[in-house]
Amino acid sequence: MAKLQRWVDLLAALLRRHAPASLEELTRDVPEYLSKADLAALRRMFERDKVELREFGIPIITDKDETGEVIGYRLRREAFYLPYLSLIQDARPKTRPRRVDRYGYRSLPELAFEADELDAVVEAARRVQQLGDPTLAELARSAMRKLAFDLPVDAGVREEAVMYASAAPPPAADILKALDDALRQRKRVTIEYHTFGSDARREREVSPFGLFFLGSHWYLAAQEDPSGPVKNFRVSRISEAKVNTVKPGTPDFEVPADWSLKAHAASRQAWELGDAGSIDALVEFRGSSGATAAARRLGEPVPGAPMRRRFRVRRVDPFARWLLSFAGEVVPVSPVEVTRAYGDMARSALVASREPA
Repeated sequence: MAKLQRWVDLLAALLRRHAPASLEELTRDVPEYLSKADLAALRRMFERDKVELREFGIPIITDKDETGEVIGYRLRREAFYLPYLSLIQDARPKTRPRRVDRYGYRSLPELAFEADELDAVVEAARRVQQLGDPTLAELARSAMRKLAFDLPVDAGVREEAVMYASAAPPPAADILKALDDALRQRKRVTIEYHTFGSDARREREVSPFGLFFLGSHWYLAAQEDPSGPVKNFRVSRISEAKVNTVKPGTPDFEVPADWSLKAHAASRQAWELGDAGSIDALVEFRGSSGATAAARRLGEPVPGAPMRRRFRVRRVDPFARWLLSFAGEVVPVSPVEVTRAYGDMARSALVASREPA
């Protein structure tokens, strides 16, 4: 919380100024900076804050003179805020932007939407949320919330409708009850499961470790082979669940003491979910945008290759779509199934972009 407050104070100090501010000037406006008696410690904290904020996409500019000496730091409002947004209907403004001039926001540009253009934006956000990538879905919802500040997109209603439209039907109550009973008694359970990307349904006997909710879906974390990995089964694809009734009151398995459902379910990405075995994908980062820098933190470091990261992938297509969203700043290196999927998607997108509307 202290860091977040410090960042808010720093951004407020930069935004209220029209000229570059020196570190000394900024220090007077950021209480936590004032508490640093050591100038070297203060500068380290400021440099760390500046780098982290830039990684989040906040374009803090460092101004220098002809000799390379730092003059100060600034933040251009037009690069930090959305432009003023309005809706045009029958060639006349239907909505007007809310203006706040106290800190010079009148310098921001204006952007007007026709009704059909706004509908296209809303439809695009809806489709993005249906791709199956939780990161993209949250970014689309965030964008709609921001647009709703000035535009009549009815974001709350639309967002709720989109979430329900993109979610699978809720799992049957009897299946959830069976899985809950198996979890409580630590009994093996036989499930009839529809594997993603296939029409086949087959029985699988698993040891259930836990249930978690992510990206509008319930998942069962379970182990088929006692010595194998813990896999994730989407509950909406389970059509039947039968708890083992042999030796009632006696557990069929033990959950390892070092296994944690919270850790297993934390920050799961679309490509990590599923019941398939995982593959190691090697990815190279070639850009420096805030989104790319944030994405690097998701992968595992590769010794001797600072611009590469390793990812564990269960579902290739969502992973390839995620890589494609970085427009060439993040590209797969191996294995061949990932590079092939990425290349096929890139070619399809290129062909689609060249087709006449």
